[in-house]
Amino acid sequence: MAKATRQSFGEALARLGESHPEIVVLDADLSKSTKSDLFAKKFPNRFIEMGIAEANMIGTAAGLSFTGKLPFLCSFGCFLTGRYDTIRLSVAYAQANVRLIGTHAGIGIGDDGHSQMGLEDISLMRALPTMGVFQPMDAKETDLLMDFLVNEWKGPAYVRLTRQALPDLFPANAKFIPGKLLQVLPATGKAQVICIATGATVAEGVKAAQALASQGIPMAVWNAHSLKPFDEQTTLSLAKDAKLLVTVEDHSVIGGLGSCVAEALATAPAHAPLLRLGVQDTFGESGEADELYEKHGLSANQIVRRVQLALKGEFAEATRGPRHHA
Repeated sequence: MAKATRQSFGEALARLGESHPEIVVLDADLSKSTKSDLFAKKFPNRFIEMGIAEANMIGTAAGLSFTGKLPFLCSFGCFLTGRYDTIRLSVAYAQANVRLIGTHAGIGIGDDGHSQMGLEDISLMRALPTMGVFQPMDAKETDLLMDFLVNEWKGPAYVRLTRQALPDLFPANAKFIPGKLLQVLPATGKAQVICIATGATVAEGVKAAQALASQGIPMAVWNAHSLKPFDEQTTLSLAKDAKLLVTVEDHSVIGGLGSCVAEALATAPAHAPLLRLGVQDTFGESGEADELYEKHGLSANQIVRRVQLALKGEFAEATRGPRHHA
C-alpha cells in the first residue's frame, strides 16, 4: 500500500520506542506533519515540543545524546538544515549520536512552494565529516532503515523523507544491506542504460524503464538509500558495461546523488557517460507535484525523453532545465 516515508518513519519510531527506552524525540512545532506525534501519543514523557526554535532543538538533542539518550529531532528538511552552523558544531563536530529527520523533501511537496522545499539538504549534510545521509524509497525500506539507525549506526545521521505517498517497491526476497545499492528492476535483456535513483524518484525510474523496454531500450533501475556512505564499488561495476548511466533525484543536481556517482566515476579510467537528472541549479516553486516533476525533468515521461536524447549524444538538451523568464 502506498505510503509517505514520513508516515512509515512515525510508525517505526513508535514501534522502536517500546524496546528502546533510550529513544527521545524532539520536534519544532511540526509533529503532525513529521509524524513524530505517533511517538508523542505513546510516550509523552519522552517527547519534547521545542516550538519554532530549531537551533535550540539541535543543541538540546546533542546534549541529550551525551547523557546516553538516542534523540530523534524532527522538522522539515529545509528548516532543519537551515540551522547548518549549529548542526556543524553541536552535532557533526561533537560526533553526537543524534538522528536528524528532515521531512517534506524536494519539489514533490507541491503547492507549499520553495520556502518549504529542501533541495540542497543532501549536499549540505554530505559535506559534514561524521554525518551519515540516508533516503529510503518506500515504507518497507524506511522501516528497515530505522532498525539499522537505532540498533547499529553510531554517530550523527540525517534522514530525508517525503510528504507524498510512494508505491511499495522493495523486492519481496531482497535483503536490506546498509550502504549498498539495491536493484529494484532488472533490465529486459542486457542493460543498455543503468538508472540509479533515490527516494521518491525510484518509482519514476521504474515507470520509465517499463516504457523504454517497449521501445527496445533495456534499462535496469537501482536504488540508493545511502548517500553517505555511498556504494562506489557497485557503481563502478555497473558503469563498466552500460552505454549510459543516469541518476534521478528530487534534489539539486549539485552535491546530491548525481555528484555521488560522478565522484565515484572520477576514480575509474573509463566508464559510461553520466546523465544527471534533478533540479538544475534553480529554486523550486509552487505547483502540483506531478506538474513539477514533469517541468523539472523528474517524471517517468521526462526520464524516457532525456535518456533517448542522451543515447543520441544530445547531452545539452537532455539536461536542459526549465526556462525562467524575467
